[in-house]
Amino acid sequence: MKTILVTGGAGYIGSHTCVELLSAGYSVVVVDNLHNGSEEALRRVEKLGYRDLLFVNADIRDMAAMDKVFADFPIDAVIHFAGLKSVAESVRDPELYFDVNLSGTVILCDAMSNHGVRDIVYSSTASVYGFSSNEPIPETAHTSPAQPYGESKLATEDHLRERNAMDPNWNILNLRYFNPVGAHPSGEIGEDPDGIPNNLTPYITQVAIGKRDMLQVWGDDWETRDGTGVRDYIHVMDLARGHVKALEKLAERPGEMVLNLGTGHPYSVLEVRAAFERVCRQPIPYEIKDRRDGDIAIYFADPSKAEMELGWRSHYDIDDMARDAWNWQKKNPHGYHPD
Repeated sequence: MKTILVTGGAGYIGSHTCVELLSAGYSVVVVDNLHNGSEEALRRVEKLGYRDLLFVNADIRDMAAMDKVFADFPIDAVIHFAGLKSVAESVRDPELYFDVNLSGTVILCDAMSNHGVRDIVYSSTASVYGFSSNEPIPETAHTSPAQPYGESKLATEDHLRERNAMDPNWNILNLRYFNPVGAHPSGEIGEDPDGIPNNLTPYITQVAIGKRDMLQVWGDDWETRDGTGVRDYIHVMDLARGHVKALEKLAERPGEMVLNLGTGHPYSVLEVRAAFERVCRQPIPYEIKDRRDGDIAIYFADPSKAEMELGWRSHYDIDDMARDAWNWQKKNPHGYHPD
């Protein structure tokens, strides 16, 4: 039985991936400082995965703590989610984002090297493509991030690539995913944003449950089928399965590889809203606002390489994503914090 270290495993995507790992028979050690995660999520993960995991409350930038994790547990491979992810916050404090996302990964990898672990799946982002003109976007598209968050992720990819170049024993899968949405079908774990949601679907569910007045749609004059922005939304469970498939790929010693995880079937803002109206069986009020600086009309993945290399493809459509996100919101109106 392999033991997998999941950094950031108490967060949104990490917790769903932990369920899939436990269900697949892996032993799981989670390292998380709980900045964007919850211990309650991990308790629920154990129930859903029918097995216990081990949790260490630590920051990946703490070299002593990371060394101790690898000394204490027989880690075989790492899935690395830990990091900061707010675009707006990265603009306000870019140094923090490079410290956590890049420097934290360097420290993690140094600890891995100290203990002979050289297999890692890295949680990257489609933000590295910036304002790509490709439709859909392949992994070969030019990378030019438009904000410090994407820059910090691309710099981290570059560092991992250099590790492999200096030591071919490193096996690295950089997974660039698009817009994760939805929740575990049980409704026990899901996306629990702090404050006003930055992402579309949790904002819609908060409107549906009465926490917010209406959805704000940023522009209805884009060159798209209904005038609103079009994006590639991927169910978080599809994403979690992708990480498990990536972990299996490491056994083939692939060296360094970049893969998109998306559906390749994008939806507009109003189409996403309509899907939620179908599953919620109630209207989702909205208002049109001016376009935001830095937005782009259409952005979606070419996921064909992931299908070829991992034998993975997405299974859930937008109604499935809306159904599971709404189920989570109804069951957990205050997220993991009941008060």
